Amino acid sequence: MIESRFSELRQKLTKALGRNQGQAILVSGGIDSGILSYLSPHSKGVTVSLDGRGEDLKYVSILADSTGLETTVVKVDVDEALSAVREVVKILRSFDPALPNDLAVYFGMREANKQGFESMMTGDGGDELFGGYPYMQKIEDLDGYIESIARSLQFSSSDMGKHFSLEVKQPFMDPEFVEFALTLGSDVKIREDNGHVWGKWILRKAFEPFLPSEFVWQGKRPLEVGSGMTHLRNIIASRISDEEFEEKKRAYPVKFLCKEHVFFYEIYREEVGEIPRPGEGEYRCSGCGGGVPENKNHCRICGWLP
Repeated sequence: MIESRFSELRQKLTKALGRNQGQAILVSGGIDSGILSYLSPHSKGVTVSLDGRGEDLKYVSILADSTGLETTVVKVDVDEALSAVREVVKILRSFDPALPNDLAVYFGMREANKQGFESMMTGDGGDELFGGYPYMQKIEDLDGYIESIARSLQFSSSDMGKHFSLEVKQPFMDPEFVEFALTLGSDVKIREDNGHVWGKWILRKAFEPFLPSEFVWQGKRPLEVGSGMTHLRNIIASRISDEEFEEKKRAYPVKFLCKEHVFFYEIYREEVGEIPRPGEGEYRCSGCGGGVPENKNHCRICGWLP
């Protein structure tokens, strides 16, 4: 019975990709973009690394050897990455502390634009639909949670794509595929296998026969970690003393989560301006006072979780 679900998943995702085909793929080295690369061998890959850091390069190499994927590796130096923070804040109108993830997307899409591509695929939605994040393993009603977020998910890649005149394709977020994913229970999304609890278990099993085991059974890591962009956190934090951090926490009407958060916020103040007040159908964010849609529990302006 479960074998038939593997086959059905492959068929459904292949059709979803056919409806959302892109010329390029933002290849993170993770299994979501890796599966799309396997299913779309004629698309070109783009991978981002900060000064050659991060595990993504290892897994992209494994993927390329297995599928023949042609991938451009964009190696960004620290100064270039820090300079791009201002542009990313402007594009997203956000000072979310998760911004190092968005930097990797920014440089990947910039490269795709440079190469003349008009469309780019991403693995957006794979983690959300299939229980890929570690925190999901602690949610009691995971099926209900996934159903509550599935149809209103938003990703920064969409805004990045508009900035670079790229049509962003998200096969995992294809409406028909989303509806199929919701028919799958959490028992096949998060499951113990060989003594380890895996998110996206059914995705891994469905494509296990076609991709290297080392690739399929890799651990989950944020894009900022895989790309090495997380290294910027220490650099930014080192430029703000503890005393200065405490002073700015008192001076600004924002609940800061870390020193980088202050750094991003001050750029936001310069480039975007004041935080907009809640509008109709929004509630007030407890972190920054901005507006959060009633069906969301994450502030896109400051990243605060109520």
